Amino acid sequence: MRLYKILMEPQSAFATPLKADTLFGVFCWQAAQDRDILTGGLEKWVEVYHQRPFVVFSSAWPCLQDGEGDIYALKRPDLPLSYFFAEKGESRRERLKKRKDNQRRRWMLVGGDLRLDPASAELINDGELAGRLLGSRGEGKAYAGVSAVSHEDERMHNSINRMTMTTGEGFAPFSTPVTHYLPGCRLVIFVLVDEGATDIGRVCRALERVGVGGFGADASTGCGRFKLWSWEEIPLPSCKGGNAAYCLGPVVPEGGSCRMAFFQPFTRFGRHGDWLAVSPDPFKNPVVMADEGAVLVPADPAALGRPYLGRAVSGLSKALPETIHQGYAVHIPFRLELDHV
Repeated sequence: MRLYKILMEPQSAFATPLKADTLFGVFCWQAAQDRDILTGGLEKWVEVYHQRPFVVFSSAWPCLQDGEGDIYALKRPDLPLSYFFAEKGESRRERLKKRKDNQRRRWMLVGGDLRLDPASAELINDGELAGRLLGSRGEGKAYAGVSAVSHEDERMHNSINRMTMTTGEGFAPFSTPVTHYLPGCRLVIFVLVDEGATDIGRVCRALERVGVGGFGADASTGCGRFKLWSWEEIPLPSCKGGNAAYCLGPVVPEGGSCRMAFFQPFTRFGRHGDWLAVSPDPFKNPVVMADEGAVLVPADPAALGRPYLGRAVSGLSKALPETIHQGYAVHIPFRLELDHV
């Protein structure tokens, strides 16, 4: 498989986070509607997905650009906080204050070569990330006081009776959370592509269509719009003597495959898209995953030679039994000092 990075820019608010498994889902719907996206059609590749994934997406991450190349802001690995910050020789009050400050440093800056050393990586908080982003564009003064690259907001809704085009007898507005990104903020998505199934040009064509129509929830009201800027093939990340993997998207590890694992659990309460969204059974069975930022220590270090970890998930849907879910994750191998965790 080949690894590519795709740069995109949000054009609206997002009601659904740009997570890896959801990106895979919308790509599959595009492939179902356009048989040219995957050679031989989607059905052919769904049958072998458990042994041979045709694409593996990462979640979307902020991308900073400076004179030396791209810098990616990834989630701080889900390792104990003590792995990154020492607390020796301080009073209890000082330790607690510093611990709170350190907990806010949730972003890890990684260079364009995707070489990772969590013990020495630069960790920053939301405000520092926004400052780096705006400073790289020379817009720091224009957005003085901005404390984050993205912020949460709420969008109001109300049920409409389509027969009368009114709210009916009851007026019961409700809100849904949405995420707004700074103007001009660029995000990067990493994607592994099996050249026997498709190519990066067709993958980008599918994503461009999603960006025009809207990604995820509330697309019909303008949410989820984005545009693609560029794509580029990059070398697969490697680490001589590596014994652990940092996952760039939610992952479902194979049973017994990990010697150790550090992660935050994430439950995907999935729902079908497209025409199945209005079927009698639009919901899928929940999937419990290790969220992005997970650190896995494989029982067999040779597993790090494969560009993805995890497994496919099936048996999720009554409406469409062949439904699959991306339990694979693009990963960055690195050397983890196990004595320090």
